[in-house]
Amino acid sequence: QFMPSAQIPSLGFPDLKIGAWYNRLTYRFVHRMVELYSSIPKEFRHQVLELPPKPQHLGILHRADGSPIPLLHCYSEQVVPSPTDWPDSAYVNGYWFLNQPDEWQPSAELSQFLAAGEAPIYIGFGSMAGRNPQRLAKIAIEALQATNQRGILATGWGGLQVSHLPETIFKLDQAPHDWLFPQVSAVVHHGGAGTTAAGLRAGCPTIICPFFGDQPFWGKRVQALGVGSKPIPQKQLTAKKLAQAIREVTSNSSLRQQAEKLGEKIRAEDGVRNAIAIIETVSK
Repeated sequence: QFMPSAQIPSLGFPDLKIGAWYNRLTYRFVHRMVELYSSIPKEFRHQVLELPPKPQHLGILHRADGSPIPLLHCYSEQVVPSPTDWPDSAYVNGYWFLNQPDEWQPSAELSQFLAAGEAPIYIGFGSMAGRNPQRLAKIAIEALQATNQRGILATGWGGLQVSHLPETIFKLDQAPHDWLFPQVSAVVHHGGAGTTAAGLRAGCPTIICPFFGDQPFWGKRVQALGVGSKPIPQKQLTAKKLAQAIREVTSNSSLRQQAEKLGEKIRAEDGVRNAIAIIETVSK
């Protein structure tokens, strides 16, 4: 988030509950970090467009004439409500989903596994498996076996490393989330914004095991919305804790119903269409 608010800190910062001054300060820090990489657009403005420098006091959220720059937030209002102190130039327009190509087809092995029993649990950490992906794979396998759950371990993009697996666990290199997630019983992942959005849209109960950045924020939102377990930070992740979270999200009927309701609301949104409408309106 770039639009300052006195009510919440910027994504990626701890929600310390120590006052509006702290929340505002987090945005000032983010803006300063962005400005450190502003040399290229400044050179383009000067050398190509032959425009005078933008007044420094205006910052990144205003044009040179002082008018506010419209800011679009591509997530759902159902997941993160807008702060009441945001200006009219800030919009929350819904997620921008990119669905899988029509020609994509699952492997015969994946289709057979999905059809062979109850819906499995998806476990994947994208490229965030860290320095010890074997450890994460071991934790995932032990947690699935302890809870008698079938599972899909996503190993692509430098993620989990596995070799020999029981028949109840499938090793997956890659599959589009919008195709796979509606067919699983729950999702376990690192809490990246995109993966979180895909799981929520599919109505999946969610377990987030964050590494850093904005991932803890999404983990807390999932818990607060009642659609998933309490997040388990990677440094604290054990097979026992993951098994407890799996039992919670697979046995709690109210949590599952809440996840399904949220998924219906998100699927009813059209973030891309909303964004186009906003852009067309503000550009007139």
